[in-house]
Amino acid sequence: MSEENQLGKVEISPNVVATIARHAVLSSYGVVGMAPKNIADGFVQAFQSESSRGIEVHLQGDEIVIDVYVIIEYGTRISSVAHSIMNVVKYNVERALGVPVRCVNVHVQSLRVSSPD
Repeated sequence: MSEENQLGKVEISPNVVATIARHAVLSSYGVVGMAPKNIADGFVQAFQSESSRGIEVHLQGDEIVIDVYVIIEYGTRISSVAHSIMNVVKYNVERALGVPVRCVNVHVQSLRVSSPD
């Protein structure tokens, strides 16, 4: 994604979008972690930076599509947590970049039961 004017050009890497989205997701109520899309991605992400784990960013023209793969706390209302993630990611990315987010797709990969301690 890039923007150009008379002063020069600004390019924003998809990793920047993923980092913003990741921080927004991890601050959401009910989220206990990020998950890989599948086993193969889990293996690849083990060797990548932490900033893009569990996030896929697709640039489509002047819009962004974000896929988020999360682990949610058992006992929370999954649909409420997912809608909250959608809203907070869309808001934070649009606020930081000034670029419209077309959609945020939330994929719940697992539930985690916290210990009663």
